[in-house]
Amino acid sequence: MKRAILAVSFGTSYRETREKTIGAIENALRERFAGYEVRRAFTSRRIIKRLAERDAIQVDTVAEAMERLVREGFGEVVVQPTHVMNGYENEDMLSQLERYRGCFERFAVGAPLLSSGDDYRALAAALRRELPEPGEDEGVVLVGHGTDHWANACYAALAYYCAAQGMARWYVGTVEGDPGFGDVRALLRRDGVRRVALAPLLIVAGDHAVHDLFGEAPSWQARLEADGVAVTPVRRGLGEYAGVRELFVRHAEQAKDKARV
Repeated sequence: MKRAILAVSFGTSYRETREKTIGAIENALRERFAGYEVRRAFTSRRIIKRLAERDAIQVDTVAEAMERLVREGFGEVVVQPTHVMNGYENEDMLSQLERYRGCFERFAVGAPLLSSGDDYRALAAALRRELPEPGEDEGVVLVGHGTDHWANACYAALAYYCAAQGMARWYVGTVEGDPGFGDVRALLRRDGVRRVALAPLLIVAGDHAVHDLFGEAPSWQARLEADGVAVTPVRRGLGEYAGVRELFVRHAEQAKDKARV
């Protein structure tokens, strides 16, 4: 029986970070799933279009990738999203996948990065291994995308789990949701933090990292520095962290064990 893992990502048009993050997650899946073909799909049509026009790189949508797997006679398919949360992108992916549930002998969909208490604990531990432990007047500021979807609560939950594991002066904010810059600024002032490591809480260090975190004003770095806070940029996406890749692999393994028609 032909077996496949379909790795579904939002996507990025930034060449360097794409393979360091999305590509690295896909390679981790290849290493763990011997005998499975690992394929790629993006959910952002804008990024798919840009890659095709600018770089002549063809990336399937979710539907295109699934149709291809059906045509090529795969018997087992595990879809593993690289989304951070169960938000709009993940819901749209799940909606598209419904029509294919009866097309394979075995079929399953893995969970996004943050889907259980164990996931939050594992991510907090992975971040602690990868980022510098803050000193007396230092902090670590993690910035995610943010959304008006209810799943935005994952950011506050991550902040809680970091605190519960003794990670003092680790702060979580978002570009487009809550908590926002003002919320994080207030906490930094409360705690007397004068130096921070600023890191994307994003799978890829793409457009949001380049412009919203580290670009010109009103980026997070520019506003923090205007407040007198020294900023050390961490220009790495979550996909570059071994512990994050392991979480996605674990979710794919859990899905495979539950795979059914």
